[in-house]
Amino acid sequence: MVKNHGRISFKTLIKHLPFVGETTGGWFPLLWFVSFFVIAVVPYPALAGNPTEQLKKTTDKILAIVSDSRLKEESKAEERRRLIRKAVDERFDWEELSRRALGRHWARRTNEERRNFVALFGELLERTYLERVEGYSGERVSYLGEKVDGEYATVDAGILTARKTEIPILYRMKQNGGSWMVYDISIEGVSLVGNYRNQFQSILAKSSYDELVRMLKKKVEEK
Repeated sequence: MVKNHGRISFKTLIKHLPFVGETTGGWFPLLWFVSFFVIAVVPYPALAGNPTEQLKKTTDKILAIVSDSRLKEESKAEERRRLIRKAVDERFDWEELSRRALGRHWARRTNEERRNFVALFGELLERTYLERVEGYSGERVSYLGEKVDGEYATVDAGILTARKTEIPILYRMKQNGGSWMVYDISIEGVSLVGNYRNQFQSILAKSSYDELVRMLKKKVEEK
């Protein structure tokens, strides 16, 4: 457990992403979730290009769900989360994210194993992070810019904390069928995908792919 002693480095928090080790008690999972949808809070110039516009379209959907008083009722919890998952699914490239997280081991998997891994890993991320939606408390973000290089793009932003400290966020996106899809998010230069890839590589260096899948399934069942 990472405890709060003054300002905690978010690089430290991201290194404690929940999978096989201890969790952060919700700090980083919440920040990761907020970093995805809060980008729509602060207006940005109309000249922003396609990647940011498409991010905004999705984040507007999620903000509308979170702000809907009807969906805040406990009896609507499942419906609320289902709607959020649907909106996130429209903007996240789970296959690209999974391929990068699995690294060189992706090439060794059959098509069926890949499909199963994408579904399993995606479910783990959704259950881990989206359940923290109720913890959103209006953190604000500033839009800084974007870069497009062929079918790839990055969108820079910064979350303004209650302590008036700006935390840099970088969204990595890939064009797929005309849509810009998120495949990674970095906070203070530390990658979500890179963190999981390090964990997966460590496990696979000592054990089998089947054991990794078993561990993922166990974590999903615990959520």
